[in-house]
Amino acid sequence: MIFPQDFENKIICGDCLEVMKEIPDESIDLVVTSPPYNLGIRKTFGNTQNWKGKWNKSKLQSVGYDQHNDYMPEDQYIAWQQKVLAESFRTLKKTGAIFYNHKWRVQKGIFQQRTDIIKGLPLRQIIIWKKAGGINFNEGYFLPTYEVIYLLAKPDFKLAPKVNRYGDVWEITQERDSWHPAPFPLELASRCVESTVGSLVLDPFIGSGTVALACKKLNKKYIGIDISQEYCTKAEERISSVV
Repeated sequence: MIFPQDFENKIICGDCLEVMKEIPDESIDLVVTSPPYNLGIRKTFGNTQNWKGKWNKSKLQSVGYDQHNDYMPEDQYIAWQQKVLAESFRTLKKTGAIFYNHKWRVQKGIFQQRTDIIKGLPLRQIIIWKKAGGINFNEGYFLPTYEVIYLLAKPDFKLAPKVNRYGDVWEITQERDSWHPAPFPLELASRCVESTVGSLVLDPFIGSGTVALACKKLNKKYIGIDISQEYCTKAEERISSVV
């Protein structure tokens, strides 16, 4: 593959770590992504052994990642995400940044704040994504209503003019109408994309193509990567349907 001809405004099917190796240092303006969370609650490769109680009656049982194992041992998952972020950071220009959406959680009494994943990277700010609605089948917990976005920035990164007016709590309704098991709201992706004056945006977990669609609507260039050929095909169809 030749950069940028074979990358820009394309969705590339493959392992993101392998594909990103082909992207030169300091060539990307912004990375916006939301990786699989490794929650172990969605059906993956027909594996439902971790489903308990009411989860078995949920409509979520019928969906799952196409080519990704969402039941990775936690240490392997952390190491994988660290590699993805390191490779993403390498591709960023000195004015670039990463918007990394993830989810804090408590598992077996341990608070997983995901600082283990971003360790060693320059954290500029934490943004709270306040979601409306949601599903909670566990009577022992209050309904989760937020996720976090880590803004990992290189030294010369600055926000586009007037974008800082949004503050650090973004109240955006979660996506409800999507074939993807973990859809990313277009409004959330658009807010991240419009935060930079740069023109080239990378999403190593493009999924349903939301970040690419946001780029198209905002006249930015994009590079999307996903390991699932089905997702890549559907994302391309979604993007091409927008004039």
